[in-house]
Amino acid sequence: MSGHPLMKIYKNLNIKEEELKLIINAHERVEFEKGQLFLERGQMANAYYFIEVGLARAFTYDFKGDEITTDFIGENEILIEVSSLFRRIPAQENLQALSDGVAWRIVFNTFQDIYHKSSGFNEWGRAWMSEQLFSLKQRHIDSVSLSASDRYLKLLTHKTQVIQQASLKYIASYLGITDTSLSRIRKEILSK
Repeated sequence: MSGHPLMKIYKNLNIKEEELKLIINAHERVEFEKGQLFLERGQMANAYYFIEVGLARAFTYDFKGDEITTDFIGENEILIEVSSLFRRIPAQENLQALSDGVAWRIVFNTFQDIYHKSSGFNEWGRAWMSEQLFSLKQRHIDSVSLSASDRYLKLLTHKTQVIQQASLKYIASYLGITDTSLSRIRKEILSK
């Protein structure tokens, strides 16, 4: 069990071995292809995914109908549309694979069942959600307090996989800038 890919996210649980086995066995291994949609805007989310190998993105549309990347989800991270999954409402975002890969899916009803039975899993869920909230708040602060160059450098430092595998178009929309501005920023950084 210790070598299982899911141990990367569930290893810190303060639970009994049999509960950990139950949690891991509740996940189904799924392979995905570049371009595949895990969830479409307007659908109800019925699962979340742990990305073992690959890269995905969350995106929505702005008021002009242009795609805006709202997040990148890489290896050892969780791909989820939180509002849809837990509030049981239609998704506001699309979740799309940016590469071929492997993920571990757990369906909502199974998650709920284990979550209410295992205090360790419950504790993990609260801690994970808190971390996501802090991360989202920091991203919002960065979007108004850092220059586009500094936001790109932060992405380059903290999410190398995104820089290596995502298209410039997706990175630019995530940073809130145009493709042309991102190209200029990249040239300036490379020339230093």
